[in-house]
Order: sequence, then structure tokens, then C-alpha cells
Amino acid sequence: MEKLNSKTEALMCERFGKDNLIALASVYKGKPYVRAVNTYYMDGSFYVVTDARSSKMLHFAEDPSCAICGDWFTAQAFTENLGHVLLPEHEERMKTLREAFREWYSLGHVNEADENTILLRLRLISGVLMDHGTKHEIDFT
Repeated sequence: MEKLNSKTEALMCERFGKDNLIALASVYKGKPYVRAVNTYYMDGSFYVVTDARSSKMLHFAEDPSCAICGDWFTAQAFTENLGHVLLPEHEERMKTLREAFREWYSLGHVNEADENTILLRLRLISGVLMDHGTKHEIDFT
């Protein structure tokens, strides 16, 4: 397994530094669940704008571990509820996400005024990225 390096970081940013639909899996009360979520990769993590009352957030409150899969990439991660999207510490990140998600973000899917609209971080632990026949097993820690 290789540590995240400039080459694999560049591949991750190229592939996932935009709006991406990925499968996000959780386990709750012994049952697996998976759903598709819009994400954006930056700084070794994927970010999701979601509702704090959603079933995935209920699952992650009990067990913050998750798995993701999309576009020839699979990984394990820990989830972190970073709080309301309008918190001052999220200002720059949210500018990036609003731009990346612009095609759907303001069409009634997101209500930033609602305090339950939160930023979910998927902090990557390890993953496998396939790139033109090359398998990169990446340690993100």
C-alpha cells in the first residue's frame, strides 16, 4: 500500500474534484445500507451536503465508518458531521461546493437556511484507485 502522494492526489483531484455520484454504504443494526450521493473530493476527503435528519446520518451517529465506491475507486472512510453549511469555518469550502454542484444545488434540493442542512465529511482511510490498468492501493492516513 502506498501513501497518498502527488501522483495519486492529482489523479483523485482530476477524477473527483467535481460533482460526482458515488455509492455510500453504512451498517445499521447489523444491516447494510447503500445510497447514491453527490460528492466532491478535496484534501483527502469527500464532502456531501445533506440533511442531519436523514437515515444515513442516523446510521453514522451510531457507527461513523463507511465505504464508498465510484468511477473505478473504492475506499473505507470515517464520517464526520461538520455542522451547518453556513458556519463561518465552511465559507471557502462551501463556495467550492456550490460551484461544483451548481446544476442542481439551488433547484430546491438544498435549503441552506435550515440548520439541519449540514456538511458531511468522508475522511478517507484507505482505498483502491484504478487508472488505465494501474492499481493504486492508497493509504490516506
